[in-house]
Amino acid sequence: MNEFNNELLEDEVILPQQNEEIPEDEIVIPKRDEEIEIVADDPEPEVEEVLSKKQRLSNASVANDKFNWDEFESEAAVYGATKQEVEEQYAQTLSKIIENDVVEGTVVSMNKREVIVNIGYKSEGVINIGEFRYHPELQVGDKVEVYVENAEDKRGQLMLSHKKARAMRSWDRVNQALEVDEIVKGYIKCRTKGGMIVDVFGIEAFLPGSQIDVKPIRDYDVYVDKTMEFKIVKINHEYRNVVVSHKALIEAELEAQKKEIIGRLEKGQVLEGIVKNITSYGVFIDLGGVDGLIHITDLSWGRINHPEEIVQLDQKINVVILDFDDSKKRIALGLKQLTPHPWDALETELKVGDKVKGRVVVIADYGAFIEVQSGVEGLIHVSEMSWSQHLRSAQDFMKVGDEVEAVVLTLDREERKMSLGIKQLKPDPWTEIAERYPIGSRHHAKVRNFTNFGVFVEMEEGVDGLVHISDLSWTKKIKHPGEFTAIGNTLEVVVLDVDMENRRLSLGHKQLEENPWDVFETIFTLDSLHEGTITGINDKTAIIALPYGVEGMASMKQLVKEDGTTAKVDEKLSFKVLEFNKGAKRITLSHTRTFEDAKRDAESKERNSEVDSTQKAVKKLKANLEKTTLGDISELAALKSEMDNSNE
Repeated sequence: MNEFNNELLEDEVILPQQNEEIPEDEIVIPKRDEEIEIVADDPEPEVEEVLSKKQRLSNASVANDKFNWDEFESEAAVYGATKQEVEEQYAQTLSKIIENDVVEGTVVSMNKREVIVNIGYKSEGVINIGEFRYHPELQVGDKVEVYVENAEDKRGQLMLSHKKARAMRSWDRVNQALEVDEIVKGYIKCRTKGGMIVDVFGIEAFLPGSQIDVKPIRDYDVYVDKTMEFKIVKINHEYRNVVVSHKALIEAELEAQKKEIIGRLEKGQVLEGIVKNITSYGVFIDLGGVDGLIHITDLSWGRINHPEEIVQLDQKINVVILDFDDSKKRIALGLKQLTPHPWDALETELKVGDKVKGRVVVIADYGAFIEVQSGVEGLIHVSEMSWSQHLRSAQDFMKVGDEVEAVVLTLDREERKMSLGIKQLKPDPWTEIAERYPIGSRHHAKVRNFTNFGVFVEMEEGVDGLVHISDLSWTKKIKHPGEFTAIGNTLEVVVLDVDMENRRLSLGHKQLEENPWDVFETIFTLDSLHEGTITGINDKTAIIALPYGVEGMASMKQLVKEDGTTAKVDEKLSFKVLEFNKGAKRITLSHTRTFEDAKRDAESKERNSEVDSTQKAVKKLKANLEKTTLGDISELAALKSEMDNSNE
């Protein structure tokens, strides 16, 4: 009976007042769908709360006659079915909730602090609105995923979390979005080096600065705390890194605009654009959905160091289409082409041989470019800067910004080329070279360069000469000019020959003095002895310094001394002349021969003395034999003994 009363609808049962007992035969059970109206005339609260006993008993008596007690005792009378069937039907109307699982719910209401989500359970869950900050457009009726933390807490409340649901599903969602090229929403949390950090499905993804927009971003901070749409472009599963791009979405939209714009382009067409970006090599112009490039050479007819000298960011300018590529979507633009070419305004009277003035705008090793008027330049080659034939750089003559005067050497108006020269402002020093540098004349020259065969000297600017290595000294054996002089030194020379065709003089230095070899020929005669000092040894040959500043040479075997040792550098010894060659200026010496020849001479004298003694004895013997008789045999024997003793 108690279970039945609990499940009856409250507005269908008349309850007794507290502590009031009603006889069982007075209880009236109204039939289903029968309305009972209770009217209270008394405005007092006590009358409104309860009915008088008399009224309730009267109503109960009327209803008691109509109540079916048999049906009351049956469950079908109450539920329309068995109680178990009703419980099963009721259970099917509720969602099967499993804790620690992710389910989908519907937003039923929300305020500034909380979001109420219905997941089909007997109660609704409350979620802090901060968990939906990435989704500021959230509205009532939106479907959201939630994580069931607790089906019923101590207060009977369903505990849900949207943040945890996103975290559990995040990697699956991210990978799926990459596979199907899905557009996702993300919340930009903060700036970082090179880009932004974006919350996508609860994962911190990286948004490179270059992928925020198709145009360069100057202020990244304006994007912080914003929710934007992105495409996932890369996932590194090993490091769990995700890279997203907003630019990819814009590019897809702009691609269709580009095709339409490029389809209407024509070479020579003039369009208005906005300066989008400035680089060192040119300027990018936004033509309204498609970009074009003005190369730095097409910004101005004159030379500029940087495009910022001509244009500024966000400036509106007119440009002309020079060329475009349908396949690569490249558009070449020009700005200087909107103005007349400066060569067209060049003076018609200007001709070869005229003098012009200009400013040095560019210098290279091979020459300098001179701007004679805005947009009109001429090249002064380094060979036209000086009459000198020495290889020099243009920086040795001028620098950028110098004002110079030059002579027009060539002028091609069709090709718009001009060559200039400055050495022509001075007379050619070779026009009167024979009169200024006659053969045999002496001059002072500056040493400019060395070669293995001689020394190049500069007589004056544009006049060079060569002193051959054999013409440096009469007496010294010079293997390299660096042994005799140094670059930058002043050397006195004599003009030996003039080569007009090659514009070079043949010079000599030793010719300043008479040839000493004519005198040496009488001093260093064959087999003559002289004191000398060994100054060097190389290639098994020794150099010996002799008197009068002349040098001789000796082989190593000619340096063996009388004690058997070999002479060394800086030793002073006696040398014998083995050879004197005036034409080759060569003196061959030997120290060994000095004592070998003396010994040989002594031995020769001794042998000669013995021969003389023998010859005298023989003559004496012959004389005696003529006088000998048979009786003188004893005397002959004595004479023979005497001769034998003398030979021993």
